[in-house]
Amino acid sequence: MLEATNRQIAALALSLMDLTDLTDDCTPEAIERLCACARIRHGHTAAICIWPRFVAQARAILGPNNAVKIATVANFPSGELAVDTVVEETSRAIGDGADEIDLVIPYRALMAGDEQAVRGMISAVRRVCPAPVLIKAILETGELRDRDLIRSASHIAIQEGADFLKTSTGKVAVNATLEAADIMLTCIRESGRKVGFKAAGGVRTIGDARMYLNLAATIHSPDWPMPSTFRFGASGLLDILSVLEDREPVAGATAY
Repeated sequence: MLEATNRQIAALALSLMDLTDLTDDCTPEAIERLCACARIRHGHTAAICIWPRFVAQARAILGPNNAVKIATVANFPSGELAVDTVVEETSRAIGDGADEIDLVIPYRALMAGDEQAVRGMISAVRRVCPAPVLIKAILETGELRDRDLIRSASHIAIQEGADFLKTSTGKVAVNATLEAADIMLTCIRESGRKVGFKAAGGVRTIGDARMYLNLAATIHSPDWPMPSTFRFGASGLLDILSVLEDREPVAGATAY
């Protein structure tokens, strides 16, 4: 990654992106635009990430077996819903056509010392996610803060069958950080399992993307970041299009 050009990083970042709209005022029209933005002449994003209520609409737009996966959220953003409620919303989303479930772990329970709450939540959702549906466990690392807590959450999520570790909901003050990513990527390596990593919130530019990709390449290998193992969550295309089209980046890029 260190030797990659900005254009190469942009093309890779596009293929690794979960293009996201989890705004409170999201509309069906916004979902139509999101689906269109996920498929551009330079390629397509790995997925879109949307509220459960829009999954059926997105599936109708994208059609079956589309290269762009549909991710949705569960236990989001608080991480404090009852297990039965989360299982029900997960099952409904899968029935509507979701390919991936971004599940917020009960991180406040973990902070209070209740590891079993996290294990119970992930394992219950795992049981209703038939292959090839993926679970991305959202750790909310900016709230956990403590390195040992982030390590513990990472190892628990991997042990209970999460397919990805995801940093954040994007709804708190501190979201993705390189420090948290370092811990999570190291835990994945230590596990010896095929588990992916997703940085969500705060990744706004090609430069930001490069730093996370370099970190993953250092801890794992240069060819490790691919859609099955690495994702970015963002509500815009960063400055990907400007790099791919050799024009000035648009100011005010947003991040999820």
